[in-house]
Amino acid sequence: MATKKTTKKATKKVTAKKAVAKKATAKKVTTKKVAAKATAKKTTVKATAKKATAKKAPKAAKAPSKRKPNAAFMRPLTPSDALAAVVGAGQMPRTEVVKRVWAYIKKNGLQDQKNRQQINADDKLKEVFGGQKSVTMFEMTKLVSKHLK
Repeated sequence: MATKKTTKKATKKVTAKKAVAKKATAKKVTTKKVAAKATAKKTTVKATAKKATAKKAPKAAKAPSKRKPNAAFMRPLTPSDALAAVVGAGQMPRTEVVKRVWAYIKKNGLQDQKNRQQINADDKLKEVFGGQKSVTMFEMTKLVSKHLK
C-alpha cells in the first residue's frame, strides 16, 4: 500500500507542476499580445500620418475638362410627319426631339396620375406610338426613334 500512496503523491506533484507551467506560459502569451497590440497601434498611427501627408499634396496634373457630347446624339435628324405634328418640323438632334416630346406630354397632362411611367396617348401621339393607347416612358423613346431619319 505504501507504494500506491507514493505513486499517487508523485502524480499529484507532476500534475501540479504542469498546471503551474501552463499558467506561466499563459501569462507570457498575454503579455506578448499586449505588446503586439501596442506596436500595432504605433504603426497605424505612423501609417495614418504618412497617408495624411500624402493626401495634402495637390494634384495639379489635370484641369477639369468639359464633357463632350456624343456625336451620334447630336446629329440632326428629320422627324416624320406624325412626329413633326408633336415636336415641330425641321431637323434637330435626337436629344432635342425627346425634350420636346416630354414638353408636349407635360403641357397636355398625358402622364398617368397613378403610374407615372405610363404615358396616355392623345390623337397626335397615337400615330407616333403605332396606335397604342398607352405606353411606358421607356417604350416611348423606342417608338419615337422609329419616326426619325
